[in-house]
Amino acid sequence: MTTANKITILRILLIPLFIFELLGYRGSGAEWQRWLGLSAFALAAILDGVDGFVARRFHQQSELGAVLDPAADKLLLVSSVILLSLTHTHLEPLPLWFGVTILSRDVLLSLGALAVYYAVGKVRVRPRWLGKVATVLQMSVISWALLKLPAPWQYWIAVAAAVCTGVSGLQYLFDGMQQLSSSPLSHAAKPPPPKS
Repeated sequence: MTTANKITILRILLIPLFIFELLGYRGSGAEWQRWLGLSAFALAAILDGVDGFVARRFHQQSELGAVLDPAADKLLLVSSVILLSLTHTHLEPLPLWFGVTILSRDVLLSLGALAVYYAVGKVRVRPRWLGKVATVLQMSVISWALLKLPAPWQYWIAVAAAVCTGVSGLQYLFDGMQQLSSSPLSHAAKPPPPKS
């Protein structure tokens, strides 16, 4: 259990607090709950960069971290998008197309990763800079909504996030297809030699 993995687990533990406070704010409208939920979200987002830095700087990359880190990202973003896409009394909801883009990509990539794992036995994920940009933009849209900043700017950030999310999803899909094509299971079986 490395320091980087401990930070990642702390990020995961912040997610239920974020969800609880946002649901509480949805019902009560108490501003302190919005600020507490926003603080939990912001801290989890900041720690995303911290655990990556610690893992690289102190050579703490591990197989557990390779699973936990993207899982923490997805749990935080998916829960945020679902909660903020619902009709909300006190917050402007996120555009439906924004949530559909993010959730669709994550579902397709998860199914693709399962297919690659089944066929190859191991999934190699090559980080893409566009995927990182998409994650930053997604978190910016969510933070923008929680801060109740002007909606027109949020719309254009959401457009940029959706485009980067879609294109990065295609890149990861292409990587997965290359891994599948290199697997023996993806080649047609050779016909048996003719009987003499």
